[in-house]
Amino acid sequence: MNKIILIIISIFFSFTAYAEMSDANRTKAWDCSGIYMANYFLPSGETFEYSMKEKSMASVKVLKKYALEVGIPESEWDEGVNKAVDKHYGSKYDKAKTEICHVFLEELIPDGKERVNKVVQTLY
Repeated sequence: MNKIILIIISIFFSFTAYAEMSDANRTKAWDCSGIYMANYFLPSGETFEYSMKEKSMASVKVLKKYALEVGIPESEWDEGVNKAVDKHYGSKYDKAKTEICHVFLEELIPDGKERVNKVVQTLY
């Protein structure tokens, strides 16, 4: 009987965690991940600040970690990111879109800005 109760409680908590990222936020997070990845792999000739690449890669990592924390299966997350990367790969750097994504991440994820800064410090 205790095992059944434990299973029911586990299922309940996984559903409530999953509910923390709405479909709209998940779609926006995937799109931002695609933009960030495109920033990292800018075509030759693009001008950029190296710190922008670092922040983009850190942001991708933070978004994925948060998605996993709220219960989105890794395979589902990776599939959504891959579609977004396909959409944005080879795009020119768009500062406005990137800034919108930074604001979105910082509003979506508790301590998002701090998490990104922490990851940036560990990249190299």
